[in-house]
Amino acid sequence: MTQPLAIDLFCGLGGWTDGLLAAGYYVVGFDIIRHDHDGMRYPGQLVIQDVSTLHGAQFKDAALIVASPPCQEYSYMSLPFRLGKEKERAILADESGEKLAELTFLFRECYRIQAEACRASGRHIPLVVENVRGAQKFVGRARWNFGAFYLWGDVPALMPIRIGSAGVKCGGDWFNADRPSISRTTSSGSRARAAAVAKISKIPFELSHYIGKFYAPH
Repeated sequence: MTQPLAIDLFCGLGGWTDGLLAAGYYVVGFDIIRHDHDGMRYPGQLVIQDVSTLHGAQFKDAALIVASPPCQEYSYMSLPFRLGKEKERAILADESGEKLAELTFLFRECYRIQAEACRASGRHIPLVVENVRGAQKFVGRARWNFGAFYLWGDVPALMPIRIGSAGVKCGGDWFNADRPSISRTTSSGSRARAAAVAKISKIPFELSHYIGKFYAPH
């Protein structure tokens, strides 16, 4: 393989992958389901596998790892809903730490995979994790945000800035209290809701392409 390898964890419809492919990477994405909504599908090589079952050693040849763990719980607790706020208080008040560990499990799995990949390769493999603003209360302050997309891990020091896109990524029509939204007009397991989440969660092309170009081997 002459192209640098990028690994896309929780890849969804490939928001990260679109920009990485344009930056010249060969991208392999991992998700528990194959997303196919309104003709949109994952654009790279897709592997259907639970991320928590992966061992990072298999990614020792990667040039970059990116990840977007599920954000819905963080977004829900950031909004002015009584049940969401009660859940947030319960997690933060749990002195055993078990509730917090359960909430952040998949987030932490990204760093486990990176550590295993680095040990197997004998070099540092950068990892960039994307999620929503509300995750910061549970996983620590993000290093940068691109509008509503917040980044942790090996975030480049100089990053592009998006103007006029404040708010919660999984908000918008998903959790908008001002007008009817998919969250209130469909069932929790519906295809319409799954499609909405997949589309809203796509990383902006300019962000994924910038990070891909930054970490591309020279």
